[in-house]
Amino acid sequence: MKINLSKMVTESRNPASAEIDTLPTLDMLALINREDQQVPLAVEATLPEVAKVVDLLVEAFAQGGRLIYCGAGTSGRLGILDASECPPTYGTPREQVIGLIAGGNTAILQAVENAEDNAEMGAQDLRNLDFNARDLLVGIAASGRTPYVLGAMAYARSVGATVASISCNPGSEMSKAADIAIEPRVGPEVVTGSSRMKAGTAQKLILNMITTGAMIRSGKVYSNLMVDVEATNAKLLQRQVNIVVEATECSSERAEQALNQCNRHCKTAIVMILGDLSAQEASAILAKNNGFIRKALQGIKA
Repeated sequence: MKINLSKMVTESRNPASAEIDTLPTLDMLALINREDQQVPLAVEATLPEVAKVVDLLVEAFAQGGRLIYCGAGTSGRLGILDASECPPTYGTPREQVIGLIAGGNTAILQAVENAEDNAEMGAQDLRNLDFNARDLLVGIAASGRTPYVLGAMAYARSVGATVASISCNPGSEMSKAADIAIEPRVGPEVVTGSSRMKAGTAQKLILNMITTGAMIRSGKVYSNLMVDVEATNAKLLQRQVNIVVEATECSSERAEQALNQCNRHCKTAIVMILGDLSAQEASAILAKNNGFIRKALQGIKA
């Protein structure tokens, strides 16, 4: 099937960079930087749609649903990156946020020929995950027309799941197929068609907001502290201590002591110290309040 790329914003030529190959290095980089500065403003215009996705995702998580990202090439890799960072940052189960990429794991490191053109594989990859109506799918593609993603989106809708899309071509096929269409209008790239640049940056910013927003709304952030962080290395062990100290204004020694008493669970350690409770008591009151520290502390005071 012949594709008319000329009508896609992400494939159009950028007049501002028409002479980029003649510029001195510093001027070339300054031009790229000026174009990049447009990205946050384009993302800002999509915040109402991003907020809808976040709120629906919080509901999905509360019902045992999952967030599934689906993309090809750069878009798929960005989804996998965002998904892979949720467990260590927020202590989520590894199956709660999943990134799918056309061509499978091989495509994470290198291109897999024609994988993105296989719509049925997008649907099959969801079937392999037992994707269901409780889950939420976010299709990611700068072009907004990737068959692999469209196939996954069609399958997701067929089972009654909520479907969102992130694309940089307004009115794309993906946007029309989505319940919620997120369309950051970043304009043409400085190198024509290189959508790993402005388009990719916009996608990364939006993915950051989707998972971070959902984790905050799910009680995994207290103040601005990542209180469900998993300690998987020396840096993160120290970060846990720092988090407890910041949240309670206790000494490092007291924070370490509390963490050791509650299997290094920051939330529990914080409630132990602020509520003057044992690890068991703090854990119980947190469970009663669905893991929200503020609600747990209010319950103690009441």
